[in-house]
Parts: sequence; structure tokens; C-alpha cells
Amino acid sequence: MTTETPSVAQRLGGDQFLARTFGRSYHVVRGNTASVAGLVSWDDLNAILTHHRLETPRFRLASDGEPVPAFRYSRPVVTRRSTTWQRLQTATLHEQLADGATLVLDAVDELHPGVGRLAKHLENWLRTAVQVNLYGSWTGTEGFGTHWDDHDVIVVQLDGAKRWKLYGPTRTAPMSRDVATPEEPPEQPVADLVLTAGDVLYLPRGWWHAVAASEGRHSLHLTCGLQTTTGADLITWLSEILRGHEVIRTDVPRFGTEGEQREFLDRIAKLVADELAGPDVITRFLLARDATESARLAPSLPYVTGIPPQPELLVQLVVARPRLAILPDGAPQLTAGGEEWTFTAEALPLLQLLLDGSSHSLGKLAAVAGLSVEQVAGAVNGLVSGQVAAVRTTL
Repeated sequence: MTTETPSVAQRLGGDQFLARTFGRSYHVVRGNTASVAGLVSWDDLNAILTHHRLETPRFRLASDGEPVPAFRYSRPVVTRRSTTWQRLQTATLHEQLADGATLVLDAVDELHPGVGRLAKHLENWLRTAVQVNLYGSWTGTEGFGTHWDDHDVIVVQLDGAKRWKLYGPTRTAPMSRDVATPEEPPEQPVADLVLTAGDVLYLPRGWWHAVAASEGRHSLHLTCGLQTTTGADLITWLSEILRGHEVIRTDVPRFGTEGEQREFLDRIAKLVADELAGPDVITRFLLARDATESARLAPSLPYVTGIPPQPELLVQLVVARPRLAILPDGAPQLTAGGEEWTFTAEALPLLQLLLDGSSHSLGKLAAVAGLSVEQVAGAVNGLVSGQVAAVRTTL
């Protein structure tokens, strides 16, 4: 198995997993160290901590459900420009970790190329935004106690072993902004699992769990947090697309008679009911979500004034869920990052090639489309300006 996310998807069960397990129950797939080759190693983590100024809360320690104060493992450094940042102290950092603290690094997908690819492919498969956090622990002390998350997670164990006690949900689909909190979990877990290197665990949101490196070994794992897409999100989208109707833009008749208020509500109810009765409402909603996803940060330096027509330059889309449609006149239209681009029909082959998410040279894109490198560079320049593509010189 490679570290490409489709392999993670296939191991979880692919379409069968989405149909039978996703959002319903936990799922464990066993693996080995080869399964996670190319993802974060301890050396990679050491390099990230060495070469980046990572402030709290992005980098933090936790123990027994509480954050460890930053002054216990770092000290403030004042620069000559009078800015202050927290410099890690390796000796006290090691002491805190040996004493039971858990190390947490948020959004490691923005700091490590292999994890970035993992996140991007998960986003493409699951059609939602993904943030990957890294956790390291050394003792049986639980970093966060027994808790639940407001989003689904996919856990990839990288090294060592981690014990997961799963207690199940006590409230269906809890949210971060909710009208009630889940009841406390039962005393006995419904599953008691030990993950070792290469294992993958899926856990739906709302499932109570407790995690510790209680097997006498240090542990390093990734938690891929999946952004939720709920009925509340659909209602918000619906309110946006209905603004073309006068009654939606009209002030609520707070000083009107009871009959006027009832008429106002009935008109809104009919609009909403008619819209929801359509056969493709969820499809349109999901396409809108895909179209407005945020692109991943990827500058194209040194090409600040335009992409030069050099055949060897490599181009890659930096969005995971672009959409390509063919307009009635045959022109391809690309939607990504909240923007739309319409191209001539000749550009269709190069756009289809870019949609695979890989890097392709300007020369290759020109060849498949039967266009000049200059024409392709011009098309790519628009995508780079729209922040949905990036150009570089090497893989």
C-alpha cells in the first residue's frame, strides 16, 4: 500500500464504507509500517519543530484533559523589532512529555507535503474540508480525558501503539453550536482497541472516547478531522439562493396584524417547500459547497507577473473538489475556489488532465490539447491568479 489517500479509502472499504458505515459506527483496519511510509516520522516532527515558530494553540501540550501552560516548556524571546515569540526549550519539553503530557500539532497538513496529499485526497473522496492534527504521547496518561468530537475523524497510527476506549454516542449528531449537550458516557466501553503502526480507525462525531499510550511504548498518530455538512448548512444555503424572491428580502411584518404575519409566513413556507421538492436539491447544495471550497496555500514564486511559456514548468490544481462542466455552446467551464472560468473548447483535454490532481508540465498540457505552450501558459495564469492552481519547476 502507498500513502496515497485512495489506498486509505480502499482499506476503509470505499463506496461500501460510505454506504454502510460512514456516520453510523466506528471501523478499524489493520496495517503495518509500510502502510504509512512517506507520512510523518519522528525525524520529520523534529525538523518541523526546529524550523518553524509554532505558537500556542497550534502547538501545545495537554495532560489529564487540561492544557499545559506554555511557560513550562518554552520561553519568550524578544526580537530586535520588539516582537515576542515562544521558543521551545528541549529539556523542559522532554520532561513534560516524559511526565505524561501529550504533544499536539494542529494542521500538520500545511507543514508536511505527504500529509498535505493525504488531506487533499480525503477531501476529494469525502467531499468535505479536512484538517490533519498530529499527536505524540509517551505514557498511559490521557491527554484529553474521555471526550467526544463535533466532527468525524480518520485516525492513522504512524508509530508505536495507542489504546482507544470507545463508549459510543449519547446524543445523535451533536454539534459545536447545539441546543443541548450529550449525556455522560457509560462506565464500560463498547470497544477497547490498541492501534499499532499502519492501523486506521474511523470514528463518527459524537462518539465518546479516551486515548492513551498505555502499552509501554511511545505513540505518534494523525487525526484527520472531517468538516461536517449538516441540515443546518443546507438551510443556510437555501436562504441564500432564495434571496431572489421579494418576500425573502422583505422585512418581517413585526407591526403587522396577525393575518398579515400569517400570510408572510405562508409565502415563505411555500417557497421553501417548492424548493425542497425539487429532485436535485442535495446535489445542487453539494456542488455549491464544492465550488466554494477554500484552496490550499501554494504560491507560484518567482512568477509574480505571469507564467512564462516554458514547457518544463509544472502545474497542479490546489483545490480538491473542482467541477468541470460543458456549456451548451461546447465551452468547458471550471468552477473552483468560489470562481468560474470559461475556456474555448480546445482547452477541454488539458482541464480534464489537471482534474486528476497531479502535476503536469505546460508542454504535456499543450500536447494533449493541441495548443501552443504560450496559449496554455495564458490559461494557467488565470488559474494561478484565481489561487486554484500553482506552478513550480520540480516535483
